[in-house]
Amino acid sequence: MVAHLPLALQTAYADLVDKLLDAAVDTRAREPGSFVPKTVDGKRYWYHQVKRADGQYKQSYLGPETPDLLARIDRHREIVDTTRARRDIVRSLVRGGTVPAPPTRVGKVLEALATSGVFRLRAVLVGTVAYQIYGPMLGVRLGGAALMTEDVDIAQFRSISIAVNDQVPPVLETLQAVEPEFQPVSKPLYERSPVAFLSSRQGRSGRQEQLKVEFLTPMRGPDEDAPGQLPALGTASQPLRFLDYLIYQERAAAVMYGGGVLVNVPDPARFAWHKLIVSQRRANLAKARKDLLQAQTLLDVLADERPHDVADMWEELGGSGRPNWPGIAMVGLNAIAATVRDKVVDIIGPPPTLR
Repeated sequence: MVAHLPLALQTAYADLVDKLLDAAVDTRAREPGSFVPKTVDGKRYWYHQVKRADGQYKQSYLGPETPDLLARIDRHREIVDTTRARRDIVRSLVRGGTVPAPPTRVGKVLEALATSGVFRLRAVLVGTVAYQIYGPMLGVRLGGAALMTEDVDIAQFRSISIAVNDQVPPVLETLQAVEPEFQPVSKPLYERSPVAFLSSRQGRSGRQEQLKVEFLTPMRGPDEDAPGQLPALGTASQPLRFLDYLIYQERAAAVMYGGGVLVNVPDPARFAWHKLIVSQRRANLAKARKDLLQAQTLLDVLADERPHDVADMWEELGGSGRPNWPGIAMVGLNAIAATVRDKVVDIIGPPPTLR
């Protein structure tokens, strides 16, 4: 049974995310300038605009127009530095292992990437590091068996990477400022388009410790091996099937490091269904078991607390252009604990393979 966090800690986490969102707007607005909207394909997006010494304007992307963003823009001058308060919140959340914190190396890397603007430009943290965040987001304590990782996976739609009309500093420079050992990793035949960055150094135990930061993008249409370019991030990326479903309509969240690191993560129900699918595509059985464990843990909570999310994301899974995805997900669902599977089936109805 999943243990729920005390209400005070759930409230503290929500307050931390709110303070980070305020700080994100304030950080972009500390230079004298103005907020300006742009309309693209009928949707409004906001930027902070600063006039440079050469008379040209520098614009920093803030995000799509929402009531929440408009309210934060209206009150940005009233926002004070809350770093100390945020650090206190993070300490209270991680005290005694209540909420998992990432390994220090991972925390430093995420903080550097966030500061450079990677998540401001709507990149999405995926994989196990994202899974860690769902505990406080859902108000529960997740089991430790599915939490360990030394990889950071970041995904972005190519269409968004083009549309934001902004760019972060070179990723390699950002990472090497944290660990000089970081080096680009390319695919064969595509040496000029690195899709990942790897740092390998000697740990205290004398063993080599590796940390890999990989960039991903959705694969649409026929299978492709060529890296996809992400101009906003200034890097290439590995195209992956099923990723467009996972990172659509990302959620703001906080990583438990320092004063909190503001990132984007997939909706937890999307994450669970996606894990059921990828578990059936893994050649590595250990990773497949980890996928299933993460999906099972999330679905156990979501079926009780947010059944409509489970149902909605299931319905979307079988949407246009995805005729085979639900069947793959059901094979994965059959592989998790029967008690959790049955709760999910009660919500979505018995699929043909379970009748």
